[in-house]
Amino acid sequence: VAQVPPGFVTTYGDVATALGSKNVARHVGFAMAALPDGSDVPWWRVVAAGGRLATASAKVQREQARRLRAEGLVVRA
Repeated sequence: VAQVPPGFVTTYGDVATALGSKNVARHVGFAMAALPDGSDVPWWRVVAAGGRLATASAKVQREQARRLRAEGLVVRA
């Protein structure tokens, strides 16, 4: 995840595949959700299949959208 450059996104499934098991995408999501506040891991660059934002909460979705827009990406409802 740290290797995803600003202005780009990847999916939980892509991260899982890069780790060697395409079947652990959900675990990647759990790991992103468990990051401590202030972590320098760019969690907002990881999206669900089809480009959907995180589904943890509306607050997390708003923060993810804000950060992606700040990097120049278009975020649609």
